[in-house]
Amino acid sequence: MNKDYVLIIPILFPILAGIVACFLGKMHLGQKGQRLYETVCLIVEVCLTFMCFTGNKALDIWKLTTDITISLKVDDLSRIFAGLTVIVWLLVGIYAFEYLEDDPKSNLFFGFYLITEGLIAALSFADNMITFYMFFEMMTLMSVPLVMHDGTHEAIMAGLKYLFYSIAGAFLTLFGIFMLIPYGVLGSFTAGGIMNMEALAGHDLRLMISAICMIIGLGTKAGMFPMHAWLPTAHPEAPAPASAVLSGVITKTGVLGIIRTVYFCIGSRLIAGTWVQNTWIVLSLITVIMGSMMAYREKQLKKRLAYSTVSQVSYIMFGLAVMNGTAFMGAVAHVVFHSLIKTTLFLMSGAVIHKTGHHLVSELKGTGKEMPITMWCYTIVSIALVGIPPLSGFVSKWYIATGALMSGEKPYSWIGPVALLISALLTAGYLLSISIQGFMPGADYDYEHLENKEPSAYMYIPMILMTIATIFLGIVPGGLTRIIDTIANTIF
Repeated sequence: MNKDYVLIIPILFPILAGIVACFLGKMHLGQKGQRLYETVCLIVEVCLTFMCFTGNKALDIWKLTTDITISLKVDDLSRIFAGLTVIVWLLVGIYAFEYLEDDPKSNLFFGFYLITEGLIAALSFADNMITFYMFFEMMTLMSVPLVMHDGTHEAIMAGLKYLFYSIAGAFLTLFGIFMLIPYGVLGSFTAGGIMNMEALAGHDLRLMISAICMIIGLGTKAGMFPMHAWLPTAHPEAPAPASAVLSGVITKTGVLGIIRTVYFCIGSRLIAGTWVQNTWIVLSLITVIMGSMMAYREKQLKKRLAYSTVSQVSYIMFGLAVMNGTAFMGAVAHVVFHSLIKTTLFLMSGAVIHKTGHHLVSELKGTGKEMPITMWCYTIVSIALVGIPPLSGFVSKWYIATGALMSGEKPYSWIGPVALLISALLTAGYLLSISIQGFMPGADYDYEHLENKEPSAYMYIPMILMTIATIFLGIVPGGLTRIIDTIANTIF
């Protein structure tokens, strides 16, 4: 019986704190009181989460049957995802103080915001597929109000679309789990897989169908084609802080689920070289190119960034689908790098909308003159997302492309890197064009009536910190890549 009860604290604390936050509006604390409460909660959650990182802690919460146990465990993969989550959540939460300053429902936003954080911590520490699935679904339900927060008809419809797509993905995932129950899928996550090979003999088709259902089902949260359409609908309607964590972290929970499924439950050796791997690769590359092309054509800023997320998260999916250590390292590194980059991009979009009211790319001319700090952060992380050295995006994309090239004579060994290169060129087109017109608006721009529209420190300090992290992790990626290499060595 595992009894490291400390693991339950970073899960229960933000959930209970979020429930309290929902009632702060009736406690007459005032805006400063609410900010203080929320800041303390976010900082304490960071400390509690990192407190769990020492040693190989485990906790059995509830034994439902002899085969089904709700349990938690810390490993290197959970450390990466949980650590990333609490850092991004803290920075975006601070940003949200100004963004939601005049919002009478801000306490409700922060309530669901904290609850969602606790549930992501829980699924990061999940020790088996049932535990992961339970918290994954609870996280989906608690994040829907973040999308619907504005309460407009469009926001409600966007939230419902997000919910319906998530339910469809959850159904496919649960179907795959049920199909594999007789073969040991409910056991504790173990690097390399946990399937009962004797029981699986003669049931290859059942295994393949289950695997593709779980990959597509969990890939729904990651925005992989054909289950991607909720992303470009939800992002424009959600408040910028919600869009930031939705793109930066919540989409990555689908990636985590796929890693756990393929590499810690089924085992990559059972899928490698099959039609499941080939289908997964095809879907991921279609998503990479399609997302980039749609982003290039899109005129609305937040929707452009949403299509960019569709494309960039499928870089991760492709790296995982290649199934070798080098590509795996690039994929997991891109989880971290993309999270920091895309969170910054959505915070930038929110700052521009909040201070200028501009939603269209065509309205951003001269923004670099009015909001220089914001636009410099945007430009630097955009360069990183394109994959230009020495910034972090280059590191992860290099590993993914190299891993694909190392995979041999298979078509995707060269088709994949070509697709990534085309996507990078499109990424430069749809992101850096905004910087060009922002800093070089042309002779017809009204320089005489230039106004400083830079947001307060609450909004630009989180952007600066994540921009610095993007630069630092590109120059000194060794600490992160060593952890990922350790994980890869256990599963390949």
